[in-house]
Amino acid sequence: MSRVAGCDVGSLTSKAVIMENNKILGWSIIKSKSDPEESANSAMQTALEKAGCTLDSIQYCVGTGYGRDRISFINETKSEIACHGMGAKWLVPSARTIIDIGGQDCKAIRIDKDGVVEKFITNDKCASGTGRFLEVMAKVLDIGLDELGDMTEKTETPITFASMCTVWAQADIIKYINSGYSVEDIGAGINAAMAKRVAMLANTVKIENDVCMTGGVAKNKGVVSTLEKVLGVRIRRVRKADPQIAGALGAALISQSKINNGGSK
Repeated sequence: MSRVAGCDVGSLTSKAVIMENNKILGWSIIKSKSDPEESANSAMQTALEKAGCTLDSIQYCVGTGYGRDRISFINETKSEIACHGMGAKWLVPSARTIIDIGGQDCKAIRIDKDGVVEKFITNDKCASGTGRFLEVMAKVLDIGLDELGDMTEKTETPITFASMCTVWAQADIIKYINSGYSVEDIGAGINAAMAKRVAMLANTVKIENDVCMTGGVAKNKGVVSTLEKVLGVRIRRVRKADPQIAGALGAALISQSKINNGGSK
């Protein structure tokens, strides 16, 4: 039996997945630390404990994410794009377009029936359109990220933001609060602004069905439902595991293919 792993060290969170014979044995999502190596070690140890095994039992491990070059226990590194494509395909087998929104970037990826990337685009130059944008906006509203996702269902009159710039959007929120707008209207407006920004990026890869979302923002119901309306497509929900582990899962799947093709630790 081949036991493999994948580790995705991101800017805000780090994830690890342990697999055996195409089944997930354990996974973890932790808040990233200042040292990428420490983040990787912590994420992997947590996943190993959940899987009930040790690092010595892992036959192959692939690293990905911005901190992938600092992971000490991996056999090789792979790009986030390749890993997210493979991970999303496992989570939603019918997926052909993946929208991944992480803490510091947003990716739109189109894949073929085998999960191989055909086209992609990424936005990592600005916080708008990323999880960081939502995090900052929720803090200004003094609500949790989970609460922000619920706001879209609680109002039919979301406010409109003049700018998606994080600095200007914060100023807009304060202005709307002082003008007496409800938290629900403002929160729904934040989700809508995010969805419209992401839709602009996703449309550049020529969306094909089925569409799925991965990353932490896939858990924000307001962004997902609004994005469906803006794009005019149904977004398939990830049911088999947490959508935030897609990158680490893809890395584990690549590890599995290495073992199947004769690779070793």
